[in-house]
Amino acid sequence: MIYTTSKTDKDLLQVLELQKNNLPAGLTSEQIATQGFVTVSHSFGDLQKMNSIEESIIAKDHDHVIAYLLAMTEKSKLDIPILIPMFEAFDNIAFRNKKISDYQYIVVGQVCVAAGYRGKGILDTCYAEYKKHFENKYDFAITEISNRNQRSLNAHKRIGFDTIYEYQAPDGETWSIVLWDWKK
Repeated sequence: MIYTTSKTDKDLLQVLELQKNNLPAGLTSEQIATQGFVTVSHSFGDLQKMNSIEESIIAKDHDHVIAYLLAMTEKSKLDIPILIPMFEAFDNIAFRNKKISDYQYIVVGQVCVAAGYRGKGILDTCYAEYKKHFENKYDFAITEISNRNQRSLNAHKRIGFDTIYEYQAPDGETWSIVLWDWKK
């Protein structure tokens, strides 16, 4: 297993393939409940633009991407409409008596581990690499997770993320904003 950053278009295309295989539309309700899911379907252009700002962390089995943690900064907040409410919330949510938007933070734009590779510590190792790669540049990692995605919420809690805010989106979905404080 190789843990690295996404450097090539081939890496990004493989991330998109893995993403597509884990969107709710292609999963059964049992898979969604037990294995989790990803919500956002990025375009190749979105990933290229995000990657030009900060490279994402990926895990490869030989030359095939089997896990990813996307890296997203505030510079991308208007590029993916479904994420705009999250970035807007950062202007109102306080952490240590300061708005999230007043910190230097990195957003975990999405995480995914391929079926067949789950439960083997790959996510934990990817997150260790993520922290090592970004902790000297950013105060913390932050993301939002659908409350329906209990597998992801539990995994993030295990990694060290804490829920700092919950909100209900206009479509009725409840989201938890979770933060991994690297300065603890």
